[in-house]
Amino acid sequence: MKPITLIIGSSGKTGSRILSKLKQEGYPVRLGSRNAEPPFDWEKPESWNDVLQGINQVYISFQPDLAVPSSLEAIKTLVQVCQKNQVKRLVLLSGRGEPEARACEQIVQNSGLEWTILRSSWFLQNFSEGMFLESILAGRVLFPKVETREPFVDLDDLCDLAFASLVTENHKNKLYELTGPELVSFRDVFETIAEVTNQTIPFEELPLDDYLSTLKEFGLPEDVLWLIDYLFRTVLDGRNESVVNDLELALGRKPKDFRTYAKETAKTGIWKIQERVG
Repeated sequence: MKPITLIIGSSGKTGSRILSKLKQEGYPVRLGSRNAEPPFDWEKPESWNDVLQGINQVYISFQPDLAVPSSLEAIKTLVQVCQKNQVKRLVLLSGRGEPEARACEQIVQNSGLEWTILRSSWFLQNFSEGMFLESILAGRVLFPKVETREPFVDLDDLCDLAFASLVTENHKNKLYELTGPELVSFRDVFETIAEVTNQTIPFEELPLDDYLSTLKEFGLPEDVLWLIDYLFRTVLDGRNESVVNDLELALGRKPKDFRTYAKETAKTGIWKIQERVG
């Protein structure tokens, strides 16, 4: 009998992909989201027991990020509820260079359950499905001044490994540090997107404090501003400016590079700058 998987964050960038892969292969799944039945809400741990009844394994994507102060207690409580419900296996999406994420990883590793840790760099799809898409569509990118380069990882590669971690024994009790095959600067990212879409996309860098002030003027909430500040000031301080071959070794193929992703994504039309009316 195939295991029943709870996908926490089933409507997110990774969860939706893993959900699709499991369903295509005939694996039973339960959605872990506030709109599911029964609903899963990170802020309502009293409801987690109902969601986890009858579940064999769990894919965990914490929102908004394991870096936030509430993550440690949430992961600790979730693991306890999993133990109570005799869950067999946990697959945790984690982040590179985040001390808070490391603490959450240790809770999972010390749970007595089977586990896989996917410690990921920034996603390529942040530019087509996430936080940076709106700037591209506006036709002008304001960005914090960042000197370091990032080994962006493709979500299809990451989710292929997550899927394999759930349906095979090959990745049991293993920690993978996931990067793409190259280091890329943010300036190169946006210049490449402009090139492959044959568009002019001005790129302006601001000191981080000025960038945060601009976002605050646009009405972004304080918790979002805190996370952006943390990511750019801490995670992008150079500690993650390295390429690791864990993903290639686990998948048996080279992970996707940025230019390949950019060319493929450009063909979808997602980056077509929106025309201004008036």
